[in-house]
Amino acid sequence: MQSQVQTTEETYDEFPKITQEGLDDLRKRIGVKITDTAEPWNYEATRDGIRHYAHGIGDANPLWCDPAYAAKTKYGDVIALPSFLFSTSRIVSGYVGGLPGVHAMWSGADWTWHKPIRRNDVITTQAWLKDLVEHQTRFAGRSIQQIYHVDFYNQDGDLLAEADSWCFRTERDHARDKGSKYTHVRERALRRYSDEELQEAFKLYANEKVQGATVRYWDDVTEGEELPTMLKGPMTVTGFIAYAQGWGGLYIRANRLAWQQSSAHPGLGIKNRFGVPDCPERVHWDEEFAHRVGAPGAYDYGPERCSWLTHHMTNWMGDDGFLRRATSKIRRHNPEGDMVFIKGKVKRKYIEDGRHLVEIEQEAHNQDGELSVLGTGVVELLKR
Repeated sequence: MQSQVQTTEETYDEFPKITQEGLDDLRKRIGVKITDTAEPWNYEATRDGIRHYAHGIGDANPLWCDPAYAAKTKYGDVIALPSFLFSTSRIVSGYVGGLPGVHAMWSGADWTWHKPIRRNDVITTQAWLKDLVEHQTRFAGRSIQQIYHVDFYNQDGDLLAEADSWCFRTERDHARDKGSKYTHVRERALRRYSDEELQEAFKLYANEKVQGATVRYWDDVTEGEELPTMLKGPMTVTGFIAYAQGWGGLYIRANRLAWQQSSAHPGLGIKNRFGVPDCPERVHWDEEFAHRVGAPGAYDYGPERCSWLTHHMTNWMGDDGFLRRATSKIRRHNPEGDMVFIKGKVKRKYIEDGRHLVEIEQEAHNQDGELSVLGTGVVELLKR
């Protein structure tokens, strides 16, 4: 039951709290394989599924999207971009259990890929809760980092990839009323870009390069060299929805299916302005609801941002490179209107188990220089 809490400006519902009982119950699940996970958006890496995901992050690489082009590569057909696997598991994408009604924010992942994801591969997963870690945050005070592990297999039983991903479970009321992280964002005037500002930023789109069929050799890479800066944004609700179309969302349901979901999970549905239970995922397109949970406004998806970082590296490495590892650690929301500039540099190059590898460091900042996300990657390249 939600009670009413009066603030100086508006009256909001009071949301459920993190309780010791809820945490104790959740800890019992650590290490236990999950067998009742929600249906994934994609069971198979179809041509359309791959393309929809790629377009959802603004990636038109022909290796993912153009069968005629891909037929001339070593793969002989389109393959899936590495981050496509987000669409094959609700768990890795932030579908958390326990602590009903407590907000979940997807906040990072640590990926390892072992084999390419080929067209029409059938993906199965195994997942379990790995750990719970308590934190004190500026955004919401006491927060619980809920870490899951997921393994991804193809139809032959080959391990394609594995990932740890985590959400922070936060108390919505505390984030809204006492959180200090976004006070300056909520207080600043609405940003309007001039045509000149947009044209300057859009030069990065005009000059964005996909390495493609031109081989980037390990021999030619130097430590300290910079990757081209990649632009994402300006953030729009349209862009967030474009990502959800390819990724599938966690809780987006319509009509009877929405009713079934809220009936099965009463703590999930949060009443909208019409008094109708609606999914918590609407923080990504409903500005009023985003403010209710303490966010600065409707904002991007966490897996979306992780996918931008991998896009940055796959553009650079080319068709013959292979992304072995990638990590992402989200540091703030990217609300509507923000631009994000992704930068990277080569930290080191090395040989391991006969593979010629390049380690990359990434940082992304918004137009005001605020840190959005940190990332790392390991790319395998051909040697001359």
